[in-house]
Amino acid sequence: MTEPVEISNAELVILNVLWQQAPLLSADIVLRVQQQEDWHEKTIKTLLNRLVKKGALSFEKDGRAYRYSPILAQRDYQQRAGSKLINNLFAGSVAGLVAGFAQQGQLSDQDVAQLKAIIAEWEQQEDSSC
Repeated sequence: MTEPVEISNAELVILNVLWQQAPLLSADIVLRVQQQEDWHEKTIKTLLNRLVKKGALSFEKDGRAYRYSPILAQRDYQQRAGSKLINNLFAGSVAGLVAGFAQQGQLSDQDVAQLKAIIAEWEQQEDSSC
């Protein structure tokens, strides 16, 4: 997708179901979403239609049912949403975001180890490209 798509929190619930497994029939999506949320079937189908109109989902007719698949990749969405969050709340500073979590004690030892590994890998790539 070339143009960023605005996804609401409710639409994100639908996308998360389809990112876990796709394609899915609308009835299967309804069942999975209703395990997480107390939403009426019509609400879920409205959200599916919105996501189709936004270009985040595709569908095909399967008899009398519809089978949905994501067009918007989870990783692409996460990168765009993450960048938007960092720009809006931390003036574009990733360090500010991480520092905020660290200061609140919300970084586990595993988080710190993963961040160190990511930075080390990035530094190796930078060194090899110079």
